[in-house]
Amino acid sequence: MPRTIIENIVIQKYKNETFFTFCKYTTIRFFEIVYIEKGNGTIKINGKTVPYSDDSIFVFIPDDIYILQAETATTVTAIKFLKSFFRNTSSQNTTLPVNDWFRKIEEILNSESHQLREMQFETASDKAHLVSLANMVAIEYSNKQSNDIFIIQNSLSVILHLIARNIQYMNADTIKEVKSSKIQQIINFIHANIYNSELLTTKNLAEEFHMADNYISEYFKKHTDVPLKKYILNYKLKLVETRLKYTDLQFSEIAIELGFTDSSHLNKTFQSYKGMTIGAYKASIS
Repeated sequence: MPRTIIENIVIQKYKNETFFTFCKYTTIRFFEIVYIEKGNGTIKINGKTVPYSDDSIFVFIPDDIYILQAETATTVTAIKFLKSFFRNTSSQNTTLPVNDWFRKIEEILNSESHQLREMQFETASDKAHLVSLANMVAIEYSNKQSNDIFIIQNSLSVILHLIARNIQYMNADTIKEVKSSKIQQIINFIHANIYNSELLTTKNLAEEFHMADNYISEYFKKHTDVPLKKYILNYKLKLVETRLKYTDLQFSEIAIELGFTDSSHLNKTFQSYKGMTIGAYKASIS
Protein backbone atom coordinates (compact mmCIF):
# COMPACT_ATOMS: atom_id res chain seq x y z
CA MET A 1 0.00 0.00 0.00
CA PRO A 2 1.23 3.55 -0.67
CA ARG A 3 3.11 5.33 2.12
CA THR A 4 2.65 8.77 0.57
CA ILE A 5 -0.42 9.31 2.71
CA ILE A 6 1.55 8.92 5.94
CA GLU A 7 4.46 11.07 4.77
CA ASN A 8 2.27 14.02 3.82
CA ILE A 9 -0.44 13.96 6.47
CA VAL A 10 0.00 14.74 10.17
CA ILE A 11 -2.58 13.55 12.68
CA GLN A 12 -2.32 14.73 16.26
CA LYS A 13 -4.38 13.73 19.28
CA TYR A 14 -4.34 15.75 22.51
CA LYS A 15 -6.18 14.56 25.63
CA ASN A 16 -7.21 16.93 28.42
CA GLU A 17 -4.65 19.57 27.46
CA THR A 18 -4.64 23.32 28.08
CA PHE A 19 -1.71 24.20 25.80
CA PHE A 20 -1.33 23.19 22.16
CA THR A 21 1.58 23.25 19.74
CA PHE A 22 -0.10 22.14 16.52
CA CYS A 23 0.03 25.64 15.02
CA LYS A 24 3.71 25.03 14.26
CA TYR A 25 2.62 23.35 11.01
CA THR A 26 0.92 26.52 9.69
CA THR A 27 3.52 27.30 7.01
CA ILE A 28 3.39 23.81 5.48
CA ARG A 29 -0.26 22.98 6.11
CA PHE A 30 -2.62 23.00 3.15
CA PHE A 31 -5.89 21.91 4.73
CA GLU A 32 -6.75 21.01 8.29
CA ILE A 33 -9.65 19.48 10.19
CA VAL A 34 -9.80 20.11 13.94
CA TYR A 35 -12.27 18.08 16.01
CA ILE A 36 -12.73 19.26 19.60
CA GLU A 37 -14.16 16.31 21.46
CA LYS A 38 -14.53 18.12 24.77
CA GLY A 39 -13.50 21.38 26.37
CA ASN A 40 -14.27 25.07 26.27
CA GLY A 41 -12.29 28.07 25.16
CA THR A 42 -11.71 30.25 22.13
CA ILE A 43 -9.96 30.02 18.78
CA LYS A 44 -8.39 33.15 17.39
CA ILE A 45 -8.62 32.77 13.60
CA ASN A 46 -6.88 35.36 11.44
CA GLY A 47 -7.33 37.90 14.22
CA LYS A 48 -10.99 37.08 14.91
CA THR A 49 -11.91 35.24 18.11
CA VAL A 50 -14.70 32.65 18.16
CA PRO A 51 -15.73 30.31 20.98
CA TYR A 52 -15.46 26.54 20.90
CA SER A 53 -17.16 23.90 23.03
CA ASP A 54 -17.71 20.14 23.17
CA ASP A 55 -18.16 18.39 19.83
CA SER A 56 -16.98 21.30 17.65
CA ILE A 57 -15.40 20.82 14.22
CA PHE A 58 -13.34 23.49 12.47
CA VAL A 59 -11.68 23.54 9.05
CA PHE A 60 -8.68 25.62 8.02
CA ILE A 61 -7.26 26.41 4.59
CA PRO A 62 -3.84 27.65 3.39
CA ASP A 63 -2.67 30.87 5.05
CA ASP A 64 -5.13 30.55 7.94
CA ILE A 65 -3.44 31.35 11.25
CA TYR A 66 -5.20 30.20 14.39
CA ILE A 67 -4.45 29.91 18.09
CA LEU A 68 -6.46 27.67 20.38
CA GLN A 69 -6.84 29.12 23.88
CA ALA A 70 -8.30 26.59 26.30
CA GLU A 71 -10.33 27.66 29.31
CA THR A 72 -10.94 24.06 30.43
CA ALA A 73 -9.04 20.84 29.74
CA THR A 74 -9.57 20.12 26.05
CA THR A 75 -9.37 16.94 23.96
CA VAL A 76 -8.58 17.58 20.30
CA THR A 77 -7.89 15.59 17.13
CA ALA A 78 -6.20 17.54 14.32
CA ILE A 79 -5.85 16.11 10.80
CA LYS A 80 -3.46 18.14 8.64
CA PHE A 81 -2.95 17.67 4.92
CA LEU A 82 0.47 19.18 4.20
CA LYS A 83 1.08 21.25 1.08
CA SER A 84 3.38 18.55 -0.25
CA PHE A 85 0.42 16.14 -0.45
CA PHE A 86 -1.25 18.11 -3.24
CA ARG A 87 1.95 18.98 -5.08
CA ASN A 88 3.08 16.88 -8.03
CA THR A 89 -0.32 15.17 -8.07
CA SER A 90 0.26 13.62 -11.49
CA SER A 91 3.29 11.74 -10.17
CA GLN A 92 1.66 10.48 -6.99
CA ASN A 93 1.11 6.77 -6.53
CA THR A 94 -1.82 5.96 -8.82
CA THR A 95 -3.64 4.13 -6.01
CA LEU A 96 -4.01 7.41 -4.08
CA PRO A 97 -7.05 9.47 -5.18
CA VAL A 98 -5.18 12.73 -4.57
CA ASN A 99 -6.85 14.72 -7.33
CA ASP A 100 -10.27 13.47 -6.26
CA TRP A 101 -9.52 14.61 -2.72
CA PHE A 102 -8.47 18.02 -4.00
CA ARG A 103 -11.80 18.34 -5.78
CA LYS A 104 -13.60 17.59 -2.52
CA ILE A 105 -12.06 20.53 -0.68
CA GLU A 106 -11.82 23.11 -3.45
CA GLU A 107 -15.32 24.36 -2.66
CA ILE A 108 -13.90 25.55 0.66
CA LEU A 109 -10.92 27.17 -1.05
CA ASN A 110 -13.28 29.10 -3.34
CA SER A 111 -16.02 29.83 -0.83
CA GLU A 112 -16.80 33.47 -0.16
CA SER A 113 -18.34 32.63 3.23
CA HIS A 114 -15.48 30.75 4.87
CA GLN A 115 -14.50 33.44 7.38
CA LEU A 116 -16.31 31.44 10.04
CA ARG A 117 -14.41 28.16 10.09
CA GLU A 118 -16.70 26.07 12.28
CA MET A 119 -18.45 23.38 10.25
CA GLN A 120 -22.21 23.17 10.23
CA PHE A 121 -23.93 19.94 9.18
CA GLU A 122 -27.19 19.30 7.41
CA THR A 123 -27.83 16.21 9.52
CA ALA A 124 -26.62 14.95 12.89
CA SER A 125 -25.68 11.65 11.28
CA ASP A 126 -23.18 13.32 8.94
CA LYS A 127 -21.42 14.89 11.90
CA ALA A 128 -21.49 11.62 13.86
CA HIS A 129 -19.96 9.75 10.90
CA LEU A 130 -17.18 12.32 10.55
CA VAL A 131 -16.36 12.16 14.27
CA SER A 132 -16.26 8.38 14.22
CA LEU A 133 -13.97 8.33 11.20
CA ALA A 134 -11.66 11.00 12.65
CA ASN A 135 -11.24 8.93 15.82
CA MET A 136 -10.55 5.79 13.78
CA VAL A 137 -7.93 7.54 11.66
CA ALA A 138 -6.21 8.93 14.76
CA ILE A 139 -5.96 5.47 16.33
CA GLU A 140 -4.59 3.86 13.16
CA TYR A 141 -2.14 6.68 12.56
CA SER A 142 -0.78 6.60 16.12
CA ASN A 143 0.25 2.99 15.70
CA LYS A 144 3.25 3.70 13.47
CA GLN A 145 4.41 0.10 13.32
CA SER A 146 1.24 -1.51 12.05
CA ASN A 147 -1.07 1.27 10.89
CA ASP A 148 -3.47 0.13 8.20
CA ILE A 149 -3.03 2.45 5.21
CA PHE A 150 -6.21 1.12 3.59
CA ILE A 151 -8.30 2.19 6.59
CA ILE A 152 -6.59 5.59 6.84
CA GLN A 153 -6.90 6.28 3.11
CA ASN A 154 -10.56 5.37 2.81
CA SER A 155 -11.56 7.03 6.07
CA LEU A 156 -9.93 10.29 5.02
CA SER A 157 -11.64 10.10 1.64
CA VAL A 158 -15.06 9.78 3.32
CA ILE A 159 -14.21 12.57 5.79
CA LEU A 160 -13.41 14.94 2.93
CA HIS A 161 -16.58 13.89 1.12
CA LEU A 162 -18.68 14.63 4.22
CA ILE A 163 -17.08 18.06 4.55
CA ALA A 164 -17.65 18.79 0.85
CA ARG A 165 -21.28 17.70 1.12
CA ASN A 166 -21.90 20.01 4.05
CA ILE A 167 -19.83 23.01 3.03
CA GLN A 168 -22.94 24.99 2.09
CA TYR A 169 -23.84 24.86 5.78
CA MET A 170 -20.52 26.28 7.04
CA ASN A 171 -21.97 29.67 7.72
CA ALA A 172 -24.85 29.23 10.15
CA ASP A 173 -26.37 32.58 9.13
CA THR A 174 -27.04 31.31 5.60
CA ILE A 175 -28.50 27.87 6.38
CA LYS A 176 -32.10 28.98 5.97
CA GLU A 177 -31.34 30.84 2.74
CA VAL A 178 -29.46 27.89 1.22
CA LYS A 179 -32.31 25.50 1.90
CA SER A 180 -35.07 27.75 0.54
CA SER A 181 -33.47 29.59 -2.37
CA LYS A 182 -33.80 27.96 -5.79
CA ILE A 183 -31.01 30.11 -7.19
CA GLN A 184 -28.69 28.84 -4.46
CA GLN A 185 -29.72 25.28 -5.31
CA ILE A 186 -28.79 25.90 -8.94
CA ILE A 187 -25.43 27.34 -7.91
CA ASN A 188 -24.78 24.37 -5.62
CA PHE A 189 -25.64 22.00 -8.48
CA ILE A 190 -23.22 23.81 -10.81
CA HIS A 191 -20.42 23.61 -8.26
CA ALA A 192 -21.07 19.94 -7.52
CA ASN A 193 -21.09 18.98 -11.22
CA ILE A 194 -18.53 21.38 -12.66
CA TYR A 195 -16.50 18.49 -14.10
CA ASN A 196 -19.47 17.06 -15.98
CA SER A 197 -20.34 19.47 -18.78
CA GLU A 198 -23.28 17.36 -19.94
CA LEU A 199 -25.08 18.03 -16.66
CA LEU A 200 -24.55 21.77 -16.98
CA THR A 201 -26.21 22.32 -20.35
CA THR A 202 -29.12 24.75 -20.32
CA LYS A 203 -31.45 21.89 -21.29
CA ASN A 204 -30.35 19.63 -18.43
CA LEU A 205 -30.39 22.42 -15.84
CA ALA A 206 -33.89 23.38 -16.95
CA GLU A 207 -35.04 19.77 -16.55
CA GLU A 208 -33.30 19.43 -13.18
CA PHE A 209 -35.00 22.51 -11.77
CA HIS A 210 -38.33 22.15 -13.61
CA MET A 211 -38.05 25.25 -15.75
CA ALA A 212 -38.41 25.98 -19.43
CA ASP A 213 -35.20 25.92 -21.45
CA ASN A 214 -35.59 29.53 -22.51
CA TYR A 215 -36.38 30.72 -18.96
CA ILE A 216 -33.67 29.30 -16.73
CA SER A 217 -30.95 31.52 -18.22
CA GLU A 218 -33.17 34.58 -17.78
CA TYR A 219 -34.00 33.49 -14.21
CA PHE A 220 -30.33 32.98 -13.34
CA LYS A 221 -29.22 36.36 -14.67
CA LYS A 222 -32.11 38.12 -12.96
CA HIS A 223 -31.02 36.81 -9.55
CA THR A 224 -27.23 36.96 -9.96
CA ASP A 225 -26.61 39.69 -12.56
CA VAL A 226 -24.40 37.17 -14.38
CA PRO A 227 -25.40 35.13 -17.45
CA LEU A 228 -25.66 31.42 -16.70
CA LYS A 229 -22.98 30.29 -19.16
CA LYS A 230 -20.61 33.04 -18.02
CA TYR A 231 -21.08 32.00 -14.37
CA ILE A 232 -20.18 28.40 -15.21
CA LEU A 233 -17.10 29.50 -17.16
CA ASN A 234 -15.98 31.93 -14.47
CA TYR A 235 -16.30 29.24 -11.80
CA LYS A 236 -14.17 26.90 -13.91
CA LEU A 237 -11.55 29.63 -14.20
CA LYS A 238 -11.59 30.09 -10.42
CA LEU A 239 -10.79 26.40 -10.16
CA VAL A 240 -7.97 26.90 -12.65
CA GLU A 241 -6.56 29.58 -10.34
CA THR A 242 -6.81 27.17 -7.41
CA ARG A 243 -4.91 24.47 -9.29
CA LEU A 244 -2.23 26.89 -10.44
CA LYS A 245 -1.79 28.10 -6.87
CA TYR A 246 -1.87 24.83 -4.97
CA THR A 247 -0.74 22.06 -7.35
CA ASP A 248 2.01 21.37 -9.86
CA LEU A 249 -0.33 19.99 -12.52
CA GLN A 250 0.67 20.64 -16.12
CA PHE A 251 -1.41 23.27 -17.93
CA SER A 252 -2.59 20.58 -20.37
CA GLU A 253 -3.80 18.41 -17.46
CA ILE A 254 -5.78 21.31 -16.00
CA ALA A 255 -7.28 22.05 -19.41
CA ILE A 256 -8.46 18.48 -19.93
CA GLU A 257 -9.84 18.16 -16.40
CA LEU A 258 -11.93 21.32 -16.68
CA GLY A 259 -13.23 20.72 -20.19
CA PHE A 260 -11.09 23.05 -22.30
CA THR A 261 -9.99 21.87 -25.74
CA ASP A 262 -6.29 22.12 -24.90
CA SER A 263 -3.82 24.30 -23.00
CA SER A 264 -3.93 26.94 -25.77
CA HIS A 265 -7.71 27.24 -25.44
CA LEU A 266 -7.38 27.44 -21.65
CA ASN A 267 -4.64 30.07 -21.89
CA LYS A 268 -6.66 32.30 -24.23
CA THR A 269 -9.77 32.04 -22.04
CA PHE A 270 -7.83 32.61 -18.83
CA GLN A 271 -6.11 35.68 -20.28
CA SER A 272 -9.49 37.23 -21.13
CA TYR A 273 -10.69 36.48 -17.59
CA LYS A 274 -7.61 37.44 -15.57
CA GLY A 275 -5.72 39.79 -17.87
CA MET A 276 -2.62 37.60 -17.92
CA THR A 277 -1.56 34.23 -19.29
CA ILE A 278 -1.66 31.13 -17.11
CA GLY A 279 2.13 31.04 -17.23
CA ALA A 280 2.40 34.62 -15.99
CA TYR A 281 -0.14 33.94 -13.25
CA LYS A 282 1.71 30.83 -12.13
CA ALA A 283 4.97 32.80 -12.02
CA SER A 284 3.37 35.60 -10.02
CA ILE A 285 2.30 33.25 -7.21
CA SER A 286 5.38 31.03 -7.13
